[in-house]
Amino acid sequence: MNHGSVAVLLRGLCIDLTGKPEAVVYVKAEGEIPAAAMKVDLTPDESDESAAAIIRKAYETWEKAPGKPETSDSPNTVVVPSCAALCVNGRLQALYWMDNDPGSAGQRLLSKNSAPRREKAAATGTMLDAGDRAAVVKNRITLVTGGAQGIGEEIVRNLAAAGAFVFIADLNIEGARKLAEAINTAEKREAAFALAVNVSDQASVEAMFNAVAEKTGGLDLCVSNAGVLKAASVLEQDISEFRFVTDINYTGFFVISKYAGRLLRLQHRTAPSWKTDIVQINSKSGLEGSNKNGAYAGGKFGGLGLVASFAMELVEYNIKVNAICPGNFLEGPLWSHPEKGLFVQYLKTGKVPGAKTVDDVRRYYEGKVPMKRGCTGKDLVRALFYIVEQVYETGQAVPVTGGQVMLH
Repeated sequence: MNHGSVAVLLRGLCIDLTGKPEAVVYVKAEGEIPAAAMKVDLTPDESDESAAAIIRKAYETWEKAPGKPETSDSPNTVVVPSCAALCVNGRLQALYWMDNDPGSAGQRLLSKNSAPRREKAAATGTMLDAGDRAAVVKNRITLVTGGAQGIGEEIVRNLAAAGAFVFIADLNIEGARKLAEAINTAEKREAAFALAVNVSDQASVEAMFNAVAEKTGGLDLCVSNAGVLKAASVLEQDISEFRFVTDINYTGFFVISKYAGRLLRLQHRTAPSWKTDIVQINSKSGLEGSNKNGAYAGGKFGGLGLVASFAMELVEYNIKVNAICPGNFLEGPLWSHPEKGLFVQYLKTGKVPGAKTVDDVRRYYEGKVPMKRGCTGKDLVRALFYIVEQVYETGQAVPVTGGQVMLH
């Protein structure tokens, strides 16, 4: 079992105790174990299930040891470790530092502050907490593919502004780094971190999720947003273009779900009540098709089949899988780019009968929407927060189309 996997299990333990997000950072170490640390002894070939059981037993032993904060006068609180020491065959291998968010966990590492924390215990009961609704993603560890630009950037900025920590995962790593730097400056905290990924390459995706485990100790929300579009008639489109679109939009979602699911399943071993999310940013075209845009619409239709299927399978691990099907982002570069945008592409391919200018194409698409405008990032993020908050919905395709496509 590698150090990142241990971090995921430790994060799950803390989440299980408090019912709220946690962050874990670790460093390889040797020598003395901090006095207040929770000691975990594992062998290198320990299975996930066995390691989870050992960590839970280690917590029970640690909690009963002398010197912990008293909780008898506060029955709704629990004692949570801030430091865990991983030992293999009795020798210290790594120290894990834990707190509510990556910045606080990092500060504990720098200051070597292993003092236990007394936290509010995980809530039970049937009453809805208004405070929880207002902070639906606060301190959650999130990841957005295709997050460096376009609608992905809008999702990233909104998540960070709402208090989440966001991994910006993109093939455009320089753009992702610049965006992370801008967000961290604006938020005055470590709110974002850039990761390079090619969503159609399995090794690249696996390496990305390993990096997530090593950086924060786990994940709460994975937004599969990366997508491409090449519009063309089925009578004319080259097979290479069709495969390119399908590899990113359809196969890419499968690969992302595979490795996100593995990480979230591991976290579930020690946080069995904690619900996590995989959300595909799908499209209106996944609900009704798209004329002379079959590669895109076909991949999106297929994506909804994957969403429903993965939802049925992964619910065993309290992983919810849903899709958001937004209408057209007419203001974004996908549509409005002066050379490569869809307005230009659709004009050239004759997709809009009688259209002579880009403005004709735009008015045609605005006219299809009862609310007479395109979808925005804010519209989509509201739906994303709804999905995260819901604990009784999985396998759904939520339309955000201004009434253009309605639920049946």
